[in-house]
Amino acid sequence: MTAVPSPESLVLLALLTPFVGALIIPLFHKLPNLRETVTLVTAGTLCLAVFCLFGRVLGGARPEAQIIEVAPGLELAFKVEPLGMLFALVASSLWIVNSIYSIGYMRTNNEPRQTTFYVCFAVALGSTIGIAFAKNLFTLFLFYEGLTLSTYPLVTHERSEEAVRAGRIYLLLLLGTSLLLFLPAIIATWVLAGTLDFTPGGIVAGKADTPIIAALLALYVFGIGKAAVMPVHFWLPAAMVAPTPVSALLHAVAVVKAGVFTVVKVVVYVFGIDTLTKTGANEWLIFVASASLLTASFIALSCDNLKARLAYSTVSQLAYVVLGAALATPTSIIGSGLQIAMHAAAKITLFFCAGAIYTAHHLTEISEMTGIGRRMPVTMLAFLMASLSIIGLPPVGAWSKWMLALGALDAGYVIVVGVLMLSSLLSAVYLLPIVARGFFLPAPGEPTDTGIVVEEAPTACLIALSCTALLCVVLFFLAERIEILLAGI
Repeated sequence: MTAVPSPESLVLLALLTPFVGALIIPLFHKLPNLRETVTLVTAGTLCLAVFCLFGRVLGGARPEAQIIEVAPGLELAFKVEPLGMLFALVASSLWIVNSIYSIGYMRTNNEPRQTTFYVCFAVALGSTIGIAFAKNLFTLFLFYEGLTLSTYPLVTHERSEEAVRAGRIYLLLLLGTSLLLFLPAIIATWVLAGTLDFTPGGIVAGKADTPIIAALLALYVFGIGKAAVMPVHFWLPAAMVAPTPVSALLHAVAVVKAGVFTVVKVVVYVFGIDTLTKTGANEWLIFVASASLLTASFIALSCDNLKARLAYSTVSQLAYVVLGAALATPTSIIGSGLQIAMHAAAKITLFFCAGAIYTAHHLTEISEMTGIGRRMPVTMLAFLMASLSIIGLPPVGAWSKWMLALGALDAGYVIVVGVLMLSSLLSAVYLLPIVARGFFLPAPGEPTDTGIVVEEAPTACLIALSCTALLCVVLFFLAERIEILLAGI
């Protein structure tokens, strides 16, 4: 009879698997097929370990694993709670399809340094799981910085002048905000509460008055630069110089999701939603998140480069998650969690489609994509499904916006409902014309007397983007299951 792994063993397996994979991948540097097989096996093993934990967490268990006590009361430790469980499910699942996509993209475009690419990807996913399962702020901070450092080589992958400049912005903003704002916020929390362990109800509850709570919240929100709350967002559009699989990692799988996840986790387990609503220390963040949400949408409208438009769309969609945290109601927190999952599936699909268009036809500007849907019908149908999810229209992506709107009403902010509706309208304006241009307008010089030749991206790319487009639909019907999970926060 096969022994069932203990919850602690599963936590350690999930944490260690990506790092072990990162050590093995370079051994097959000259054997690409084996190298990429190791990547896929590593991703599959991680996903299996995370899904084995899911049932236990859904059943009420909170698996833990302690590695080492660095100082009295300060330990490197992990605990799987519902919010972290959701983030780990998203990251581990999407790593598999991103790896499949990367194989087609990197080989077809003859990208250099592919071994380094897969190694850094594995380390980044290991850091992401560390963030998801962190038991305390100390552990979270270590893996948060590990994620920044492991993704820097991916941002600068091309090593062109533009890539190097983007990498400098990336490091400057993310390390700068961490060291100057995030780390002081953690130290201040330690001083106020005497602990850094994430605790239901918050660890600073009753430990400080409103001005201090509001100032501490500001340190966290702007110190967590990966959340890309304006004006700490410039690194994200700059990083679009990276290969498309990296853009997908930044926007959907790990980096920005680590940022907004951390914001939500801090609100729930450091401050506590009751503390924020009773003190009113969250009010300023509601308006900042709303402004970031709308401003980024308007900027997206002006971008002709497809990846740049998608980048500013990400800034806007991340603000939904921060807004849900700022509203600080049980319903809005669930809305934030749903938004993390639903945006991840939609945005990775959109970036996969952008990369597929570049790989097949070397087009990057939206104005050049007239008629592209006739030549790439599968890709553009996937783009349409993901766009509907971003907009918030059934049968994809609607539930997160709905829960956020209900949370806004619960909190007494009717104006926020209007902000959400306007943002959805703006999303439709900057995404749907791309689809209409692709399907309903003929390409320049397209012959009218002969059939249109279909020229899609490599099969690996098509498989990946089709799977994530389907995931957008699946998540619509799994929303209740996610809600049940998050109700245990």
